[in-house]
Formats: sequence, structure tokens, C-alpha cells
Amino acid sequence: MNQRPRLILGSGSPRRRELLAQLGVVADDIRPPDIDEDPRKGELPRPYCLRLAREKALAVQASDDEIVLSADTTVAMGRRIMGKPADADEARGFLKALSGRRHRVVTAMAVRRGDKVWERDVVTQVKLKHLSVAEVEAYIASGDWQGKAGGYGIQGPAGAFVPWISGSFTAVVGLPLSETANLLVAAGYPLYEVTT
Repeated sequence: MNQRPRLILGSGSPRRRELLAQLGVVADDIRPPDIDEDPRKGELPRPYCLRLAREKALAVQASDDEIVLSADTTVAMGRRIMGKPADADEARGFLKALSGRRHRVVTAMAVRRGDKVWERDVVTQVKLKHLSVAEVEAYIASGDWQGKAGGYGIQGPAGAFVPWISGSFTAVVGLPLSETANLLVAAGYPLYEVTT
């Protein structure tokens, strides 16, 4: 029997680990890459997100028989990229801008094995309700915005701010499960193998 290839998660996100666990997958190692995540001048949200996912996958040190999975999630309002807020003030600004409006959440994944890379992105439409000052301030005080694109996490308390979503819920959390499963299988990861 062939030995299962080792899966390396190129992300320090606990949410991505939890989502992989829903597929019955536990990464053999976690190696978050250190790359520059600043958008290039004039870069649009989808190409930006795909570029980051690919650069993360390529930046992870891995042997040829290891499979690297990396991802990037960004919140896009028109052409504006809303990444992880630097501080509470920026998070507050993001929430005020998103209040009562629709935006897009783009999640891109890249899977690398040796020198071959498989990639995919998923765009989900999300609407935030009109947020009161009290709602914004209570959410900022909770600290849940930290490390989250657009300054909110749909799977936490801010889920109460989201009356409408069109697309992949797991993509908004940080890893679209259906597309991720397809990429892993394409790279030769035995996701649906029955062991006896």
C-alpha cells in the first residue's frame, strides 16, 4: 500500500485547522510562511488574493512528496481590499464602511506538490446589517476582530451582523471545503480512501 503523502498547512489560522478537521484531515505539520501581504499598487482583490495564496504555498519549505496547502481571505468592497486590521481603529473603520452594505469575501487556495501548483478562488457575497455605534463598540471590545479580514469573523459574535450570504459559508470563515477537497484530491491526497 502506498504511504499517504504528508500534508503541510501553510497557515497559522486555527479556523483553517478546524475546517480541515471537518474533512477528516489533520495536517502533519503547520508551517506558516512569512511573506509580504501588502497589495501592489492598483491590484484588485481577486488577483491579490490568488497571488498571496500562491506565494504562501511557494514560500513554505517542503519536500517533493509533501503536499502544501495555503490560503488567503480578503474582504473586498468594490476595488478596495480590506485585509486584517492593524488596530481597533482600523477595524472600527472597516465595520462602519461595511455597515448596511453588501461586499465580497474572496478566498483563494493554492495546493503545491513538488513544482506543480493547483489553485482556485471562491467569491462569496455577504451583507452586513446597519450597525449601531453600540454594536460596533461592543464587537471591538470583544477582540474578535483581531486577525480577521475586513475586521470581522462570521463564525463568531459578528455572525449576528450577517442577515444574508450568497455563496460558500466556509469560504468566508477561511477555507471553502468543497473546492479545497477537490484541490487536495487533484494533488494526490487520498481524501476519500477507505482503509480496511
